[in-house]
Amino acid sequence: MNWFHSMLSDGTDDLISSKRAVTIAAFVLCAIAFVADLFWDYKVDPNVFEGMMYIAIAGLGVTASEKFAKKSEAPKL
Repeated sequence: MNWFHSMLSDGTDDLISSKRAVTIAAFVLCAIAFVADLFWDYKVDPNVFEGMMYIAIAGLGVTASEKFAKKSEAPKL
């Protein structure tokens, strides 16, 4: 369970990142739709599947780009 929490946390303040939670949820839903279509011949609307796929791709890209972004410190007052 600690591994799952560390996967969802953003790394700065150990809180769960909503971007990562939404990305994982979109990925899981896409995977379920793929498996349901593959094994049980359940048809998912292609527009819904593509929308969830784009959310997962965009979330993965944003999360990955955070690792390479320059960390800026808060301005001192």
